[in-house]
Amino acid sequence: MSEIRHLSVFRTMSEESQRLLQQGVVTLRLPERKTVLRRGQQISGAYFVLDGRLRVFTSMPNGKEATLYFVKPGETCVLALNSLFNDLVYPAWVEADAPTAAAIIPGRVYRALFEKERAVRDLTLSVMSTLVFRLMDELDQTHAYTLEQRLANFLVVRASAKGVVQHTQQQMAGHLGTSREVVARLIGRMAAQGYIASGRKAVTILKPASLARVGQ
Repeated sequence: MSEIRHLSVFRTMSEESQRLLQQGVVTLRLPERKTVLRRGQQISGAYFVLDGRLRVFTSMPNGKEATLYFVKPGETCVLALNSLFNDLVYPAWVEADAPTAAAIIPGRVYRALFEKERAVRDLTLSVMSTLVFRLMDELDQTHAYTLEQRLANFLVVRASAKGVVQHTQQQMAGHLGTSREVVARLIGRMAAQGYIASGRKAVTILKPASLARVGQ
């Protein structure tokens, strides 16, 4: 319970709301690739990431996956909030993109906090208003960039401070909506150019500026 209280949106709430927040909050400890939500599922609450990252994705007619967006620490799943407040089933899939801790605030509790606390209202309205823009940005990238540019962007954005991207080629393919073979070919090309070094379940960026130019 203490972990979710540390999130900025909840720190300024009244004592009454703090007590309300304690009612029924569940913390999930999720291993990498663990499915959290499925398409068509009823949403029981608001999902907040405490540590790690959730991946929200859809499945295309050819069976391949395509990432819609990620939910990082301190953030909440936008589609889940939209489903919760509009009484809709969940329209996509969610899985842990890394070992992840997530808190679920029951729907009745979150709605009560929404009524009582301005910070919760501001957060809810903000994330729901950005939903269309986030999805449109992903759609624009899909149509406006080559797959090589999208892969370069993916690597640059998700690299650690040491330039390491902890993803397998299969995971990258799932994010980009393509096959592992295509990703392997592009990774090989970037490695031959000296931009990256490819290892087991990870890629290390050697020339970040050059790789970033590929994604432009």
